[in-house]
Amino acid sequence: MRVAIAGAGNVGRSIAAELLHNGHAVLLIDKDPQAIKAVSVPEAEWLLADACELSRLEEAALEQCNVVIAATGDDKVNLVVSLLAKTEFGVPRTVARVNHPKNEWLFNESWGVDVSVSTPRIMSALVEEAVSVGDLVRLFTFRQGEANLVELTLPDDSPIVGTAVADVAWPIDTTLVSVIRGKHVHAPLPDLPLEAHDELLFVAAPDREQQLEDLLSPHAAPTR
Repeated sequence: MRVAIAGAGNVGRSIAAELLHNGHAVLLIDKDPQAIKAVSVPEAEWLLADACELSRLEEAALEQCNVVIAATGDDKVNLVVSLLAKTEFGVPRTVARVNHPKNEWLFNESWGVDVSVSTPRIMSALVEEAVSVGDLVRLFTFRQGEANLVELTLPDDSPIVGTAVADVAWPIDTTLVSVIRGKHVHAPLPDLPLEAHDELLFVAAPDREQQLEDLLSPHAAPTR
């Protein structure tokens, strides 16, 4: 897979190193000469260019990329890069970094963003996931908001404790993907009995989240 990353700061370089380690081809783009630190990620391609300029993106052959990541520290730049990648080059998938939470509402398909990544939101979700029992926590939103990765730790009084996975009347448009029990990760096999304090991970449609929480933890507060 070929991936272009706009923004060669600490975030962009870290993403590039991880992707290269996983066997992907990576192009790093930045307009600041001081950000071009090829020795830090020598396996990557590097391009000194303004990623908001169409002609420079043509030079980068963005149409050959499977993914474009807009990882600069400027939300306006990340939106423009995503929009150009999607509309001008037909890039299949765009991922954009959200620097300021107040701008998060802009990062949607109207601006060519398939997936937005907000550090404050992720950190907040991880804190909730670590301390919440019986409350549904949204960890991640998939492409264009059509499904979310959500988590709930079963409380002691959950009505499904002791019930096998296959015997639970799960809501439609929800899929149990994993059961984490202590230090072990279990596949949700049909005959696996659910226990109190199991951490359940689901992929669920947004409009099914409340129904899912009502099933698993009927005494919980409404889903945030």
